[in-house]
Amino acid sequence: MCDESSLTTVIAKVGQERSAGAEGYRDRPPLSRPQLSARVGSELGVSGWFCIDQGAINAFADVTRDWQPIHIDEEAARSGPFGMTIAHGFLTLSLLSAMALDVLPTLEGQRASVNYGLNNLRFVTPVRSGDRVRGRFTLKNVSERNTRSHLLTIGVVVEIERQPKPALVAEWLTLINS
Repeated sequence: MCDESSLTTVIAKVGQERSAGAEGYRDRPPLSRPQLSARVGSELGVSGWFCIDQGAINAFADVTRDWQPIHIDEEAARSGPFGMTIAHGFLTLSLLSAMALDVLPTLEGQRASVNYGLNNLRFVTPVRSGDRVRGRFTLKNVSERNTRSHLLTIGVVVEIERQPKPALVAEWLTLINS
C-alpha cells in the first residue's frame, strides 16, 4: 500500500530537491568508456519502489486527457475486468526516468543524457491503484556514435511488488553526450 513512496509524496519531495539544487544521482563516481563497455550484459541495478496511488493516476489522466473509467472512476472500475482502477501504461512508462536516477551510471565528461526512444515495449500486467513498482535495468549495448556521443541500449523490466509478471518490459535507448 502507498506510504512515503506514493507518487504524490515523491513529486512534492522532488520539487523541493529541484528547488534546492539536489543532484543525488551524481554522487556516484562516473564510469570511463571502457568501464561502461565492460558492463554490457550485466544488471546495472534495481530502483527503489514507487507507489502508484489514485492521486497520481488522476493527475496523469488530467495531463493526458485520458479519462477512461478504468483509470479514474473507482466505482465503475470495481465492476470492470480488473476489479479496481489501474494506472495508465504510459504513466508506468513515464517513471523510467525517475527509476533510472537510482541506478544508471554517468559517463566521465557526460554533459547530458537524452531519451532517444524505445526499440521494444510491452505492457504485460496492469498496475492497480496502490501498487508499488520498481525498475530493473540491464545494459545491453553501448555504441559509439562519434567521439563525443554514445548510444546505450538498456533492457528495462518494471516489476510490481508481489506479482509474478512485470508491469512492462522495454528496450530503452539513451544518448549520452560528452
